[in-house]
Amino acid sequence: MEELHLDVQTRKEIGSQNIKGLRRENFVPAVVYGGKKNPTPIKVDRRQYERIMRSHKGQSVIFHLNVMEGEKKLHDYTAIVKEEQYHPVRDSLLHLDFQRISLEEQIEVKVPVLARGEAVGVKRDGGSLDQPLRELDVVCLPTNIPENIVINVEMLKIGDAIHVKDILLPNGVKTKHDPEAIVLSVVASMKEAVDVPSETGPQEPEVLKEKKIKATEAKAEEK
Repeated sequence: MEELHLDVQTRKEIGSQNIKGLRRENFVPAVVYGGKKNPTPIKVDRRQYERIMRSHKGQSVIFHLNVMEGEKKLHDYTAIVKEEQYHPVRDSLLHLDFQRISLEEQIEVKVPVLARGEAVGVKRDGGSLDQPLRELDVVCLPTNIPENIVINVEMLKIGDAIHVKDILLPNGVKTKHDPEAIVLSVVASMKEAVDVPSETGPQEPEVLKEKKIKATEAKAEEK
């Protein structure tokens, strides 16, 4: 996976009012941390960042951050996005956390899991495809991060499942997930239960039966 270059600016704005002004100027406040260095406050051009993420939707992205102060370059870091914070109502991007990484050290990231094809249990037998695991935690070198993990489901029948241990990962990529965890399965569709009338006709409630039996026994004793 290639590094995507992103120019960012150092950030001196602190406090809620200053941060609000920064956001009004279409910047996103952010911080770069890790790599045995002090955290570096930065601000990121919102439109440039969102354009990159839209074109790599759902994928882990490796950034080459050029930390600038005006036109002067201060630092450059290889980093990944560790967290995006969004407004709970407007869903606008509020803050970014970048983590410094080394291209020569393994990292743990989430990779999307995609189903390919239509399962025979769905197409022929009317079942439905269930996917409890939509992302897989993988461990590998940053340059070996797969864009996604594609699983062919065409041969799955109702009751069949694919577990983590069944996935063939690329060379140099491993996972810490439970090998028995279900990734994909085909399940029978839920159907409304139909009441089938009894061949012996309507059945009396047990309490009513008991009362009739006791009445019959009482009459027999009187005789």
